[in-house]
Amino acid sequence: MGKSNEIDQLIAALPKVELHLHIEGTLEPAMMFEMAERNGVALRFASIEEIEAAYQFEDLQSFLDLYYAGAAVLIHERDFFELTWAYLVRMAHENVRHVEIFFDPQTHTGRGIALETVLEGIGGALAQAEQTLGISSRLILSFLRDRSEADAMETLEAALAWRESIAGVGLDSAEVGNPPEKFIGAFRRARELGLQRVAHAGEEGPPEYVRQALDLLGVCRIDHGVRCAEDPALVERLVRERIPLTVCPLSNVRLRVFDSLADHNLKTLLERGVCVTLNSDDPAYLGGYLTENWLAVRSALDLSRADVLTLARNAVEASFLEGDAERALLGEIEEVAARRSEPDQAGAGPHTAAKNSESGHRD
Repeated sequence: MGKSNEIDQLIAALPKVELHLHIEGTLEPAMMFEMAERNGVALRFASIEEIEAAYQFEDLQSFLDLYYAGAAVLIHERDFFELTWAYLVRMAHENVRHVEIFFDPQTHTGRGIALETVLEGIGGALAQAEQTLGISSRLILSFLRDRSEADAMETLEAALAWRESIAGVGLDSAEVGNPPEKFIGAFRRARELGLQRVAHAGEEGPPEYVRQALDLLGVCRIDHGVRCAEDPALVERLVRERIPLTVCPLSNVRLRVFDSLADHNLKTLLERGVCVTLNSDDPAYLGGYLTENWLAVRSALDLSRADVLTLARNAVEASFLEGDAERALLGEIEEVAARRSEPDQAGAGPHTAAKNSESGHRD
């Protein structure tokens, strides 16, 4: 068996964690058509093939236009449950053990869908998955950055009725022209409520947006963050403070952040000591689900066995899991590593210290 096949089998066997997944971005064309028919929503596409042909994006905004059009078919609690459940069943088949899921309430409340409908549907699927599929989860309420901070604050306050179901807040949508500093007040309020904070930064926006997210929003990890490489001092800070990046390689290529996977800087960042993790972003639209990202990156960047194990450990470290749950999942990774091929020399990494460090902005 070739070395690459051995590593691919290791990837399949590892218990995996996904930290950057927009649940609305898992809406497959077939499901979109089914829900549109069921809910009487007119689509501008005549067939599944027409939708798939539209998945040739020039940039982030061209993707978002289609993303929001697709979300229009999500109307009832059943729709949000089925959307979330389909993703979780797929993750169970990929040996994913923990997911941290973004949802965009403003995408739905802005078109008249009650927040209760969204949260009860998604939450019901997450609870069922923990009971029947063995997948734990955390739900992250993500603000749309191309809307006002006042709108974000109103959304956050409305969600307080479901405070126990929401682990944190995030910031997504069109990055250019919408810097993190626009949302200082909303993130301050989230901190007062004891919520974790994360933010998309450094995908299309400049490295300065990463710095703002850390310094002004107090985030504990950066979603995407790949443009940090343009600022060596920022990279050094990410390494020093052990700030995780939730990187989405296939998405980055589909949205023209990189011309090809071979050009991606994930391995370079990993080698420099950045806490990089692998994720899928909006897999129905942007190139593939979690394991597809793992396998594509392994091939394109010639990841080693040690690289793969480091990425797996990083994801657990960067997650909101703590205590026994974190230790148990790390232990499973080590068991798989010990059972397969050569002894791993990478070590378990500084996950425990990082979880409790002041620099990680964890409260």
